[in-house]
Amino acid sequence: MKIQESGENYLETILILKKRNGSVRAIDIANELNFSKPSVSKAMSVLKEAGHVKVDRLNQILLTDTGLKLAEKVYEKHLVLTEYLISIGVSEETAAKDACKMEHVISEESFGKIKNLVGNKKKKETEKL
Repeated sequence: MKIQESGENYLETILILKKRNGSVRAIDIANELNFSKPSVSKAMSVLKEAGHVKVDRLNQILLTDTGLKLAEKVYEKHLVLTEYLISIGVSEETAAKDACKMEHVISEESFGKIKNLVGNKKKKETEKL
């Protein structure tokens, strides 16, 4: 089942919050995304039913293996696209906002080419050192 853009955003946010804080609760997601707690709770129910998240006995939200894979994939796209846009002269703030939109619609082929381009650019920069 294909996950919707909003679901991808939630999974990515959970991943980021987990890396930043060590644990994630619904209120953390609500604060990060500036959403209401009931909206987050509904989304977590949908993601839980789809098998992408689970909630432990302390009400911490955890990514399942499939949820983690999806979150990492979206987050990688976000990072690579942001870096690419910055490399062509887009401001950091605009690049991050645009990458957030692009990461959900870009084809695997296009993303792969951009990823290779960014990787090759990094490699050349490293070789200069």
